[in-house]
Amino acid sequence: MRRGFKAEAERLADRTRAQMGIAPAEPASVRALAHHLNVEIVSADQLIDLHKLQALSAAQEGAFSAATFHLSADHVVIVCNPLNDPARTNSDIAHELAHLLLGHQVRELQTIAGHIFLTCDPDQEEEANWLAGCLLLPRQVLLREAFADATPDAIATKYHVSTQMARFRLNASGVNLQVRRARQARSGTPRS
Repeated sequence: MRRGFKAEAERLADRTRAQMGIAPAEPASVRALAHHLNVEIVSADQLIDLHKLQALSAAQEGAFSAATFHLSADHVVIVCNPLNDPARTNSDIAHELAHLLLGHQVRELQTIAGHIFLTCDPDQEEEANWLAGCLLLPRQVLLREAFADATPDAIATKYHVSTQMARFRLNASGVNLQVRRARQARSGTPRS
């Protein structure tokens, strides 16, 4: 990931949420974000038979989560996999919205079980993953929850994300370390 991107992504997530009128520590609906960005969300089973999605999943678990289609200059659609649980779907949609916010372009072709997929390069995928996490769980949310001793499971339930996403953001954002150091400073305990 390019230098400074993580801080840039946090700021972009904060700006986007502010444009939507969402307070920094308030939960945000990924579907409301899609609406704000004028992006339509469609379940893949509305477009193709569910059995085909199940066959693709059997061929390679997790091969398809979501994809973005630019149908015209002002009509963007994100198609998501209905086989995934809702928390995963929220992350998938946030990931696709992150690609849009970052202006990423499709660059690579991949073939899985005879199906051709267009993808962004690995660096752009990593950036979209990071920004998606920032959109779903911004630092202000994480700080408030961590200082309140909320567990990753509780955060996941409250903000409609996976426990894995909550745990990742708490650790990768440095929030757990920041909270631990703040508590040590208040108690006079030396830092470790």
